[in-house]
Amino acid sequence: MEVKALIEIMRPHNCILAGIVGILGALVAYEGIPPLEKLLLIFAVVYFGCSAGNTINDYFDFEIDKINRPERPIPRGALSRRAAFYYAILQYGLGLLLAGFLGVKAFAFALGAYALTFVYAWKLKPLPFIGNIAVATLTGVTPIYGALGVGRIGLAGYLAVCAFLVNVAREIMKDIEDVEGDREIGARTLPIVLGKKKAGIIASIFGFSTVIASFLPVKAGIGLGYAPMIIVDGMIIKASIDVLINPERASKGQKLLKVATFIAVISFLLGALTKGV
Repeated sequence: MEVKALIEIMRPHNCILAGIVGILGALVAYEGIPPLEKLLLIFAVVYFGCSAGNTINDYFDFEIDKINRPERPIPRGALSRRAAFYYAILQYGLGLLLAGFLGVKAFAFALGAYALTFVYAWKLKPLPFIGNIAVATLTGVTPIYGALGVGRIGLAGYLAVCAFLVNVAREIMKDIEDVEGDREIGARTLPIVLGKKKAGIIASIFGFSTVIASFLPVKAGIGLGYAPMIIVDGMIIKASIDVLINPERASKGQKLLKVATFIAVISFLLGALTKGV
């Protein structure tokens, strides 16, 4: 077993981003700076939920990853499947332990989200569209969890809606990218069932819906700091048009949407802090 594989299988860059989204959800909802200990707990709970989900996903996706992601720890032999399973359980346990310090509601919410990451990797991922909805839901509830951690929702609800919609688009694009490996193991993802072209159309619909939803916070009185969302909308429109014209551009499109999501979260934060301006 390679020690570095224990870090690698977490995909820490994704988990750090998820933790930051959780913190920003708290900041957006609080419209100020909540207690530091709450922010650290929110970050840790989201981080461990994400890392455990990634680890258990690699456990269940062993056969797929031998084709699509042979460089990952389990397929290349750096970590055994059994070790990965127990490592995921350890991460789930640590996250839930920390969630308990945020209160009963925060613990229950984390437990539900953690359970969904497990069920998604175990059963839902290969199902057409259902798997996409599940993972987008997990992304969408991340800022809600941050808001719940500070006891209010506020503008975080709008952030959650936008995060959900854009991630449905991104997950479909990822499925288009992974068709070869998914078909090998008999998965029934959207591009396999409907074809890449129709899957690209559906992805673009969710992308355009995100752009429309991004105007909702303006009606709610979000501040001028939200202006960078114009750039985000441009990125989402480009990715959506590209996959609509040529589904083979899905790989670049989903990466562009990932960057757009991060900028969008910053825009929501700045908008919340400048509310009334």
